[in-house]
Parts: sequence; structure tokens; C-alpha cells
Amino acid sequence: MWKGKRVSVIFPTYNEKDSIRAAIEDFFASEYVDEIVVVNNNAADGTDGEVEGTGARLIHESAQGYGHALQRGMAEAEGDLLLLAEPDGTFSGHDVIKLLAYSDDVPVVFGTRTQREFVWEGANMGIFLKWGNWFVGKMVEALFNTNHLSDVGCTMRLLSRDAYAHLRPHFTVGGSHFGPQILLLTILTQTHFIEIPVNYRKRVGESAVTGSMWKAFRLGLTMIAMVWRYRIASWLGLMRYPKWPHPHHSD
Repeated sequence: MWKGKRVSVIFPTYNEKDSIRAAIEDFFASEYVDEIVVVNNNAADGTDGEVEGTGARLIHESAQGYGHALQRGMAEAEGDLLLLAEPDGTFSGHDVIKLLAYSDDVPVVFGTRTQREFVWEGANMGIFLKWGNWFVGKMVEALFNTNHLSDVGCTMRLLSRDAYAHLRPHFTVGGSHFGPQILLLTILTQTHFIEIPVNYRKRVGESAVTGSMWKAFRLGLTMIAMVWRYRIASWLGLMRYPKWPHPHHSD
């Protein structure tokens, strides 16, 4: 609970059998998390057994894909504040309070894994991933004249219930580039947001995407193409979204 608001964490899982129990315990240990929703997205055998008895709520999503899993988890979550993360050991429950603190001022808080002091030894944040995420972030920042951005691929982020309801009708991506779509929709609806540094630790096991340089490169190209598609379509008036109301702020 955060200032009378229930906090839900959504964990999509595919290849995190060996880390998911520790991740659930870590995030519950923050003492602010009321609910953890684990979305089994055709996960490795034995994953459900690791979740049992942790206090997390387990659901299954058969449509394969990071975006499908997160969308299902957010739809099932009951909290007023929805916090997305991955249960692979890379993110820390210690950072929950950081995102919650900023949620007092803005409805969307994005994490960034590119701050050197917060990248742990052994974390999969080499030159290609760090500067690739930074490059796409700066491209978005310049094309849309928006806030400081340095990491478009960070899963750890927070949306208020109202922000989620505002963006949800426009979700169309079921794959690994769902995260950047949330970012672009946040910008195009003029929903206020901020990006803050979060800890990024060594992963337990191998990622299905960033574990392969070729898959990571292909995902990066997909992200870039989507950014330009949204920018050009919005310039041409082909994408129009209802603007987020800001009763206490001027744009």
C-alpha cells in the first residue's frame, strides 16, 4: 500500500523458473506491494510450482509474447498503481519505493538501466545494449520534443490505474516491443511522465531476447521502425489520441 493506494506488481514469465520465487519474495519484502500477478506465458516446466506458496497470484496467457503477457497481467491486476518488472533477478524490490515516490507527481514512471552506478557487475548491459537503448531514447526525445530519455527497453515502470485505462484501448503490440509502444502512447497522449534510474543486476539464466545479439539487434530495428511510423503518422494526422487531462499542470 502506498498512501492509501493498492500496489500491484506484474511479472511476465517465460524462462525464469530458477529466479521467480526469489523475485516474488524480494518485491513483497519492499512492504509496499499488495499483490503480485505472475503471468505464465507458456513458461518452462516447473514454473508454476515455484510460484505456489509465495502469495503471488498465478494466471496463464497462451498468446505468446512479452506484450501479450504484460497486457493480460495489467488487465487482471486489482491495484491502483501497476508496476511492471521481470522476475529474472535483474530488477530489485528495493526500487519499488523510488517509482512510488514519483507516482505522487506523475501518472507514469519509466525506469532506466543506463546509469553506470546502478548497473551491477555481470549485468547484461554491454556497449551494444546500453548505447542502443540510449540512441533510440534520444531519437524519441528529439523527434517528439519530450522529456529526457535514455532507455526505451527497460521493463520496470509504473502506471497509475487511470493512466493504464487511458492507454489500454490503443495497445496493439503483443511482442517484445510492447514497452516502447507504451512510451510512445504516453507521449502522444501528453500523459505526464518521468524517467528515473533503477538497479540492474545479473540475470539468472539466459534471456530469450537479449541473450542473443542478433535477436537484440533485430528488436532494436523493430523499435526504430515503430518510432518513425508513429512520428510520421502523427505528423500526417493519421494517429490521433485523446489527451490526458492535466488539471494542475500547463503544457
